Amino acid sequence: MMKRIDFGAVNAVALPALLLILQRWLPDGKRQGCEFVAKNPTRADRNLGSFSINLVNGKWADFATGDRGVGVVSLAAYLFHLTPPEAARLVAAMLGISEGQK
Repeated sequence: MMKRIDFGAVNAVALPALLLILQRWLPDGKRQGCEFVAKNPTRADRNLGSFSINLVNGKWADFATGDRGVGVVSLAAYLFHLTPPEAARLVAAMLGISEGQK
């Protein structure tokens, strides 16, 4: 029987560690209040500012392209060109947790 991925649970566990995760994934970024701004690695982004992740609620957006989402799993899927299940497994593995339940 395949495991059902609990995206909400993975996102909930990841949210308190979001700053550390972002520092790993987007090392050129920096915290600005409750936001983390970085160059978007999915495009030829040269300046900080248009790509931002909210550290409180996990919402992220690239205001130059209109790409946006909510949660660490969604962000991982976007940054690394993964399916949502693949992204959930990546985040869960980083955090040392199970990505789902039977």
